[in-house]
Amino acid sequence: MAPKKEGDVVFSLNGKYISWAHTVVAYTAFIGALIVGVYLHYYKIVENEHYGYPDEWFPSVSATIGDRYPERSVFMIFIAITSGPRFALVGLWYFLTRRPNTSLPGIVAATGLFRTVTCGGWTYVTSTDDHNWHDIFMISYLVATLPWTLGCLALSPPNPKAIQYRKVLAGLFFGTLVPLIYFFIQHKVHKVAGAYTIYAFFEWALILFDVGFDAVTALDFETFELVVKDVKGLSRGDAKLLKESVKEKEHDSALIQTSTFDGPYYWPAMLDAAADILHGYFFWSILTSLGLLVWYFPLWHMGISGYEAMILCTVSPVLLGIPSIRSLAIKYNRWIHMSSLVGLLAWLVKDPAYRLFTVGFALAAGCLAWSAEWYAERRNSTRLQSRILAWTVGLTLSSIAKFANHTNNPVWPIMNAENGGWNKTGLLLAIFAVWRSTRPVSVSGGDYVSPNAKKGSGLMAGLGLAGLFFGMHSLLSDSSTMILWVWEGFPVRGPLSVPHGAVTILAMSAGLFLGIALPGFLISWTAYGLGAVGAALLTLYPDWTGYYGGLLLAIYLMGVAPGLITSAVQHNPALSFGFGFFIYNIMLLFHVWVVAYAFVPGGPLVRERTDWVMLTTMLLIGAGVFSALITNTSHQQKSTSSPRGRKQTAYYLHILLALQLLTGSIAYLRFPTNNYESYHKDDKLITAGIWTIHFSLDNDMWSSERRMAAAIKDLELDVVGLLESDNQRIIMGNRDTTQYLAEDLGMYVDYGPGPNKHTWGAALLSKFPILNSTHHLLPSPVGELAPAIEATLDVYGTQIDVFVFHSGQEEDPEDRRLQSEYLAKAMRETPRPAILLSYLVIKPGEGNYNTYVGEKSGMHDIEPSDWDRWCEYILYKDIKRVGYARVSRGTITDTEIQVGKFVVGEPASYSNERISEEQVPPGRRFPALFRGEGVRGHRYHVFDEPWYYA
Repeated sequence: MAPKKEGDVVFSLNGKYISWAHTVVAYTAFIGALIVGVYLHYYKIVENEHYGYPDEWFPSVSATIGDRYPERSVFMIFIAITSGPRFALVGLWYFLTRRPNTSLPGIVAATGLFRTVTCGGWTYVTSTDDHNWHDIFMISYLVATLPWTLGCLALSPPNPKAIQYRKVLAGLFFGTLVPLIYFFIQHKVHKVAGAYTIYAFFEWALILFDVGFDAVTALDFETFELVVKDVKGLSRGDAKLLKESVKEKEHDSALIQTSTFDGPYYWPAMLDAAADILHGYFFWSILTSLGLLVWYFPLWHMGISGYEAMILCTVSPVLLGIPSIRSLAIKYNRWIHMSSLVGLLAWLVKDPAYRLFTVGFALAAGCLAWSAEWYAERRNSTRLQSRILAWTVGLTLSSIAKFANHTNNPVWPIMNAENGGWNKTGLLLAIFAVWRSTRPVSVSGGDYVSPNAKKGSGLMAGLGLAGLFFGMHSLLSDSSTMILWVWEGFPVRGPLSVPHGAVTILAMSAGLFLGIALPGFLISWTAYGLGAVGAALLTLYPDWTGYYGGLLLAIYLMGVAPGLITSAVQHNPALSFGFGFFIYNIMLLFHVWVVAYAFVPGGPLVRERTDWVMLTTMLLIGAGVFSALITNTSHQQKSTSSPRGRKQTAYYLHILLALQLLTGSIAYLRFPTNNYESYHKDDKLITAGIWTIHFSLDNDMWSSERRMAAAIKDLELDVVGLLESDNQRIIMGNRDTTQYLAEDLGMYVDYGPGPNKHTWGAALLSKFPILNSTHHLLPSPVGELAPAIEATLDVYGTQIDVFVFHSGQEEDPEDRRLQSEYLAKAMRETPRPAILLSYLVIKPGEGNYNTYVGEKSGMHDIEPSDWDRWCEYILYKDIKRVGYARVSRGTITDTEIQVGKFVVGEPASYSNERISEEQVPPGRRFPALFRGEGVRGHRYHVFDEPWYYA
């Protein structure tokens, strides 16, 4: 062989072989582990927490590769071998696809490297080693798969065969996620036998499609060769090889940006967009917190308190009708925005009234600043579009923050460090975001009169904004609101707040994207008709049909927002924004009065008319559409048709896409993984409690979910009924207390009658599976509707019915009489053992008490001699009662906790003979920590100790 010379090729390898090596070794890792696992541990790796062979007969990927030796080691060894070709594949793809003046190949390559590292993470940190970190690596890998896939499709060389394969495999990969999630829910939530086996097949299919997608690079690498060249003749063994290098001249080239990722300005622009969106998020955080603070006062006054007038702070844009104030608001817009941040400092104000005033001032400043800024930018369509996007994506981010924090916004003034608040972090982010987001606006913008202003109507535009603001706030400020509208109980027949809240957020984002991409269509009567259909379906139908309507409405509301705001800024802002916020407040009261009619003047006129509220909302939006069709003409289209407008918009859409990935990760992390075990299963004990939680606002205006969870956990409640629990209205923050309680305590949850059923709420939490539940709306001809849940639980193999019920108020005796007869009939007719957890508004032994207790119902009072009761009662039949206790409320609410202990499988006894605690087996006793002074303000009270029965 001739000696090698300078420049000779030492080694060459066609790129396709690297791709094939990666594919073969990767498949070997998975299939090898599967073969070894099936051969050695078949019955163990097909078994899950619910079923084993023969119900489940095919192992999942995670059980195969991570649970047992030696298949786990087989997988790890081959995956380690795969890492070399994998890194080479990412590097070769970068060199093959890189282009001048664009950074997209670098971003895709960085994503590929990140995926490779996270793959190593979930491979070598198994779920057995550390479940949390295994999930974090796995979620990160799956999240990075989307931009990697889209990036590879975008950068594919002009190879039709490779492009076709990539599209097919990518479609199969993401399409497989739908049935994968469905069968996982069937397994995890519904515990369907065999569902996990079907899930496993889809999980293995994902592996095949994922590796296959990367294998397609072999087609592109056929003409791409990896060469090792001896440029100095080192391979000849010559000792005198060092030569001076000649530095080549660097030539500057003009930066011609051809995509959104081009040039040095991309990341600063992305930071600007992120600051804008955070700015919008903090505005929505302050807006959604006001209702909560207002609600605290009528809640404790049991009627109108006067503090309700604070909702009028949002009409501050009416001041823009005064030219001098309008000019000042535009000139000093940044400082007005900054002053609104005092709303994020309100958590430091301890007095509830002053806290409300602080937030009211902040919201007045925020509404004034946003309205003035939109109005001032009406001549700059690109800038106006950006500000609208900041505000609307800010709503989406607000909903995501609540989705991640169990429907509480972490920067609300009802939050603090003890109950999950991020107030300090939020304030620092807000100062940075608002400062970077805002900039001086030309005062002359306040003098400009749009040529289209005379064509439309400022009042009509304001009506449109009122409907838009109310629809977005009442339905979209929390991802679970529309889901609870259509919730009908067990068995599950529709969406769940987790994970389907992520679908609601996806629909919001899709609507916003369509509103930017197709502004002419979204502001048309055709789109309006589709939105109206969605509103009708959501209002009239339960379960999936209603939810599909809700998703359609969410898409429409977000999509029509840019067009309606663009129309409104072309009119006098005092009319469009000031009047719009005023009508929005009327709608706010309207949707509260449909349930609070007993406490407000004229309330019975709108009693239980959610359909009227929805109809009015759509009519208001229709007025805005009518005005926008006249005024918008080509204004909005210009902002998205120009290159600068498209580029500016793309920054926000990139962040919106990232937020969807974040939402999917949150949905995965929040998916229930509890085993739902009762506290004393060996004793076959069921501990049941009833608690009126006063809408999860404690005596000092703090969110009380975490303190409630601690009390329920310490009392070892297996079943608990919660009353006054429906917070899914603007005035209550659009919250769902039961989400945190169920996830923290490991319990099944039935939210009870939804927010469109016009009750104050009843909910059921249970350690035992809820086989079936029915929601009742009891007769209430005079006062508010009385909610009840009738649920059948599987308690240690025995079916037991649990009723959770809130009767009418003291002022409505006829309501309470009819309700007692209705519920007594339902309890008498059940053939199963039953427990009633209730709020009855009666005195023991008097009036309706004898309907609830006795022959009419078949039920027995848990302690007939306890005469000091008025509201809360526990009744039972055909089950053995062994204990009863009353526990003080602390400062969480205005009502105590009542608790009863029952034993399943022993004959029922109705004797009221009490025994001492020493005569009770330890597993049947109440916790000792509530004796004496108790813990955190909770103690046994009234008779200062639990009572026990033989």
